Amino acid sequence: MDFTPSEEQGAARDLAARIFGDLSTHERLTAAGTGTDAGLWKELCAAGLPGAIEDIGLLGLVLLLEEQGRTTAQVPFAATCVYGVLAVAEHGTAEQRERLLPALRDGTAVATGAFPERVSPEGGGVRAATVDEGSAGAGGGSAARLYGAVPWVPWLRDATQVLVADTDRRLWIVRTDAPGVSAAPVETTAPWSAARLVLDGARGERLGRSGAYAPVLAAGRIAFAGLQAGVCSGSLARAVHHTSVREQFGRPLSTNQGVLLRAADAHMDTEAIRVTAYEAAWRRDAGLAYAAEALTASWWASEAGRRVVHAGQHLHGGTGADLGHPVHRHFLWGRQIDAYLGSGGEVLQELGLLLADEEEGAAT
Repeated sequence: MDFTPSEEQGAARDLAARIFGDLSTHERLTAAGTGTDAGLWKELCAAGLPGAIEDIGLLGLVLLLEEQGRTTAQVPFAATCVYGVLAVAEHGTAEQRERLLPALRDGTAVATGAFPERVSPEGGGVRAATVDEGSAGAGGGSAARLYGAVPWVPWLRDATQVLVADTDRRLWIVRTDAPGVSAAPVETTAPWSAARLVLDGARGERLGRSGAYAPVLAAGRIAFAGLQAGVCSGSLARAVHHTSVREQFGRPLSTNQGVLLRAADAHMDTEAIRVTAYEAAWRRDAGLAYAAEALTASWWASEAGRRVVHAGQHLHGGTGADLGHPVHRHFLWGRQIDAYLGSGGEVLQELGLLLADEEEGAAT
């Protein structure tokens, strides 16, 4: 395995780091509230970063999301790239790619998805009725009327389209302004402009061919694990700076053994999140099996991510409890990603079942 970024990936990462670093300031984040920083989103799209994902792959996207996570930038970058750009580019028909990708690349369209699976729909899921094969246009796809609800979908309030999975694990593209679609605002731990999605006969356009559900779900898990790596890196960097300049009894807090050990543990956890996300993304880009690696990255992002953002807040002492302090934003994002990916126990159970099935299949 070689996780060394290509020249294109490195250039995209450096550009993203500069844009996020320059524009995702504490003042702008405060002003954005729970919504998108429109100016930052415009700058990212003008720089061509959403469209670059088609060339730099999922590993490249993970590198960019790390930079977003370091600053907790208020833009739907992960959702649009995973559930929009990558999903359509890899699983859409030729007609869907030609029609949908230009707007996703330039930012005039914003995508999100009712993923991962841990964010389970209520009432048995979303049901697709009156499926009409070949009715979705020249691409030869299909359309259906969708019924059901999803308790919360990140960035739904800012999205122009949402990728929805029905109970048969078919994926449907739904326009958020279509008849039969309603989005009731929901406040989550992190300010992700979330909303409850209700579908009452809304028209859905089938995404490409069958079999897209599992790879899109896995890509989402890997992408948000990469985002968590950045969130944890930012939290740890703030904690290191704080404990280095804050003195107690005439010496920096960082000289206390307990502080050093807590920070060291957080560093190791952050590196574990990063390397497992890199491995899963690299295997996927290389065309290798990556289902187990995606779950492994998800588990580390959930379990270790929670530990790191708690450590970052605790190492700030009373300052970390201040809701207006930048480190508290990392804490909120880390806990939100933990909830989004699913608890560590649930993810570990799914990984165990997958490995057991693979072993049984190999034995037969």
